[in-house]
Amino acid sequence: MTDVGVLGVRGVRHAVRRGAERVGAATPAGRDRAVDALRAAAVLGVVLGHWLVTALVADSGTLRTASPLQHMPWLTPVSWMFQTLAVFFLVGGHVATRGLASARARGIPYHHWLTARLTRLFTPVAAVLTLWTIAALALLLSGAEFGTVRTLVKLALSPLWFLVVFAALTAATPLLTRLHPLWPLAVVLHVDLLRFGLGGPSWLGWVNVAAGWLVPYTLGAAWTRGELERRHAGWVLLAGGAVATAGLVAWAGYPASMVGVPGEGMSNLDPPTLAVVTFGLAQCGLALLLRERLRRAMRRPVAWAAVALVNLAAMTVFLWHQTALMATTATGLLAGHLPGLHTVPDSLGWVGARLLWLPVFALALAVCWAAFRSFEQGAGGRGRRSRVVRAHRPSDRGTAVEARHV
Repeated sequence: MTDVGVLGVRGVRHAVRRGAERVGAATPAGRDRAVDALRAAAVLGVVLGHWLVTALVADSGTLRTASPLQHMPWLTPVSWMFQTLAVFFLVGGHVATRGLASARARGIPYHHWLTARLTRLFTPVAAVLTLWTIAALALLLSGAEFGTVRTLVKLALSPLWFLVVFAALTAATPLLTRLHPLWPLAVVLHVDLLRFGLGGPSWLGWVNVAAGWLVPYTLGAAWTRGELERRHAGWVLLAGGAVATAGLVAWAGYPASMVGVPGEGMSNLDPPTLAVVTFGLAQCGLALLLRERLRRAMRRPVAWAAVALVNLAAMTVFLWHQTALMATTATGLLAGHLPGLHTVPDSLGWVGARLLWLPVFALALAVCWAAFRSFEQGAGGRGRRSRVVRAHRPSDRGTAVEARHV
């Protein structure tokens, strides 16, 4: 490398370190950075999971969804690594109950607190719905096959179910602050006993959409109450959840995959089953055990700045990651059927090719972030951003998480 190149690399490193140090200096001393690290890991886990197990196969002029888990079931552990929704609900329950207690202490009415949270949650959704409404109409008017349009729209809007559930639990936070997680866990258990053991109607499973995610959410409330501070709580959740999940898969007929697989008669996630809930307990236990290590890791300026950036863009990343995948897939069709992008996911070759496409998906997502981040950063209202955001927004003043938990 030439002297000019070395100096350039050093200059970039110096600029990154300086920016990271500014983020750290602007972050309140009492902020629990492990919470932000867990949230960032949960969001990125969902994104990477979708990018790895969602395939759009080009077939006779149409696009249909497929999954490598359908053709290569030995890849099932991938779903264990990247199905991280339970951790998101754990953090969400902790942040919401702590935020509500803080609002009450400051005399802020419940409806003001809820309006602010839901505004930050749903304002970015407007951009997604608007763009995909226009895109769907344009595709249909241009003669695109209806099945293809339906596949694309369904994939793009699939993250919205999560926001509806999360919003409902957020609204119910005052009722949930002292609810023990065993109560919703018992509901999930009885629902599954009725529908699988006693032949009850399948629609009963939709009760678990609320009850299943209530389990990690109320664990978050228990965290706020200080009931999960001792390490044995994390070990009990990790070991108990893992053993229960293994037993349900081995002897009760639950699928081993923690995400839905096309063609399988039963999904652990749609609606949630007891297996995915016990798996979530294990994940929550691991998250609790990692808190102290994450706090130490987040003392490093660059690591904290990276986590801060993900948190600031969390909603935009979550809402647009499927669009980034589909935009790449659609653009790639101009060059023909490309391996790992349009081909059937049935071989190691597809896996290797898909891994090479991940940086392209990330680049497309970065474009979406640049185009639509204002919907997220402006959701809290003008003048209400934290001093972290005000102090550090690269190029247009934005790189760190808000000082308050959102």
